[in-house]
Amino acid sequence: MADIVDMGELRRRLGRTGVWLSSLAATPAARVREAAAEIEELGYATLWVGETPAGREAFTHAALLLSATGRLRVATGIANIYGRDPVAAANGAATLAEAWDQRFVLGLGVSHKPLVTSRGHDYSAPLEYMRDYLGAMDQATFGAPLAETPPRVLAALRRRMLELAARRAQGAHTYFVPPEHTAKARDLIGSAPVLAPEQAVVVETDAGRAREIAREYAALYLSLPNYTKNLRELGFSDDDFADGGSDRLIDAIVVWGEPETIAERIRAHHDAGADHVCVQPLADSVDTQLEHLRLLAPALLTA
Repeated sequence: MADIVDMGELRRRLGRTGVWLSSLAATPAARVREAAAEIEELGYATLWVGETPAGREAFTHAALLLSATGRLRVATGIANIYGRDPVAAANGAATLAEAWDQRFVLGLGVSHKPLVTSRGHDYSAPLEYMRDYLGAMDQATFGAPLAETPPRVLAALRRRMLELAARRAQGAHTYFVPPEHTAKARDLIGSAPVLAPEQAVVVETDAGRAREIAREYAALYLSLPNYTKNLRELGFSDDDFADGGSDRLIDAIVVWGEPETIAERIRAHHDAGADHVCVQPLADSVDTQLEHLRLLAPALLTA
């Protein structure tokens, strides 16, 4: 297997703005194919999808999306490293990259303690587990000749995982973060690695309704220590986490309003050092999310 990733080419392939959708994990396969094809047609370069115990397995989900498209890059945001051993992850990524013309990007992460212990795994040392996992991946072999190593990025929020992403992967995928975190992450990882934050958006101009939608989204993440510890380092406190999140916190994490207001937030991430921003429209159905992506495309794809 080749051991070089062209970082300039990786940035070009990812594009400046992509899409992050968790809803596809629970959507019928036929509709998933249609949605991926429409996202490609709209001009978004990369589609990110997550992995949860109740949703689709990350690698087969990626194959479903890749098979439905011709240019779209597909990235896992993230594939849980406790869900498969490192040789399976390395060979799965190589299979997808080889079969679909290097359109697959492997996003790996340690997930969260409740999701890992429920699978019967020990979550006492996730950073060390990730370090050992990457080492085992690097020792894996793959039979088919590859033009390049499938690129990988790590889900990372705080210093040590960001530093590991810079040393042992092609960069970092950050989630549930404001542009201030993007600037901090860029300072930590340096200029060479890719930095790809997720940005949740609400296409709604009424503040009360927009923040209601945003708080529904934020509820899960504000219950997980990985996210609250990171937010504390950015200056948020218990008062911000109470009652579904303060307006200050909600507005920092989720941007709402007209397309141009949303585009300004995407530009803020880019100005802070992001190479690629994956936009997650918050809505109650895939159909509505696609409607919002259509509305946002003219502003976002020039942001």
